[in-house]
Amino acid sequence: MKRTIITFILLLFVLTLHSHPWKPSHYVIIDTDGGIDDMRAITMLLASPDVRILGITTSGGALSAQNAYVKVKSLLNSLYHEGIPVGTDTDGRYRMKEMPFALQTVWGNEDGIDPINAPDNLSIISGLISAEKTKISFVCLGSMTTALRALRNIPDFSRQVKEIVWSADESGYLNGFNFKIDKDASEAMLKQEIPFMIVRSMSAQQGDLYTDELISALGKVKTPYAARISSFFNNEVSKSHRFSYFGTDEMVAVFLHYPSLFVNKANGIISESTPADPEGIRESTIRILKGETVQRNQVIKDLPQNPGFYYDDINPSVNEIISRYGIDEWTSGVLANELHRHLGTFAIIGVKMGIRAREYFNTGVDEFTAVSYAGSTPPLSCMNDGLQVSTGATPGHGLLTVRNDTILSPSVEFTYLNRKIRLTLKPEIANKITSELKEINFIYGLDSNIYWELVRKNTIKYWRDLDRHEIFEIEPLL
Repeated sequence: MKRTIITFILLLFVLTLHSHPWKPSHYVIIDTDGGIDDMRAITMLLASPDVRILGITTSGGALSAQNAYVKVKSLLNSLYHEGIPVGTDTDGRYRMKEMPFALQTVWGNEDGIDPINAPDNLSIISGLISAEKTKISFVCLGSMTTALRALRNIPDFSRQVKEIVWSADESGYLNGFNFKIDKDASEAMLKQEIPFMIVRSMSAQQGDLYTDELISALGKVKTPYAARISSFFNNEVSKSHRFSYFGTDEMVAVFLHYPSLFVNKANGIISESTPADPEGIRESTIRILKGETVQRNQVIKDLPQNPGFYYDDINPSVNEIISRYGIDEWTSGVLANELHRHLGTFAIIGVKMGIRAREYFNTGVDEFTAVSYAGSTPPLSCMNDGLQVSTGATPGHGLLTVRNDTILSPSVEFTYLNRKIRLTLKPEIANKITSELKEINFIYGLDSNIYWELVRKNTIKYWRDLDRHEIFEIEPLL
């Protein structure tokens, strides 16, 4: 009997270990002062599936906290990460003159973003710390103002934050720009018992981070993150400013992924890391912006992107689908339809909806719960298959619930870190798809090969033509 109990406990332990195939190495909250290098560092961290940005706060430095808030929100909105919470320093007094170059740098579309009613940094940090049980890295791309306020006002901050990661000038953190923004806060934080990981900028002797070769390579990377940084260098003002080419706050993003490219010196709980391999750092910058920081699949390394690998009716659309919607949607679509055993329109809608929800929160797979109102009756319920593949939210993981006890609709509620949204396929699109399926079913019947050939044809068309950023209504619930 005793042996049976021990075996059962070990089995539960093993199942717990394998309930999530991988987790990001870094869960971070970022504080930024709105510098142009902050934009690039944040974009790199957003691009990596090995980093989970829980939230972003803004404080005064290169910009006022309020103008930095506008920049951050515009960046997140332009990358469709609207669900990442952003706060600002509503109580702080900004004591520096804003940098004109930082103020005029475009992070995204700023229309309609009002910092006046933005949440305070402390409310954002407190909520995230209470919701996320994994230890957090607090990444400071500016001053220590927000970190000190959080330490003094949030009881769990020192327990839940495992380290402060702070960007510094090439000569070190003492008397550097970020140190001087709020010298009192810097000195107070450095006396605390939270470990400090200080990451220096590239030195003048190491040359520019953004060489002509790197800028050219960025233009060839087909991700929205690389495109965001590449567009920065398409601006004449940016190209003419020397600071544009320096490797400063971006070093934090590289260091978190590839610390072996740095030389580390520790003094108690304070350590400083200095860039040591400029060419390796440039190569790693490309790798991060490609999203190639972890292996995403469990059995196969990659699905082929060569159109010739796929059936004749779909291969003309392969490149267009990947180019417009990204490799993640393509891979999920292929796997979902293989799971589904035929190309199904609502299965593809489920794929697009799941990817859109992950975009909104900026999560990986297996990281939120989903409640589907698509029911268990085809063809609407086919949406659930696409949803499972694109999100990892499956009944087996206990993350997907399918409702049949209410009015059925192409609608799903997603919950992540105490926040909930509802995504619904726009009625005009849902009605069009449903009407087409009813019509060809009425004419040919489900037992006809012609029916399935027409469904396949329509599915390819909708996969290619429907942009996931345009076809869903998103309603925040919590």
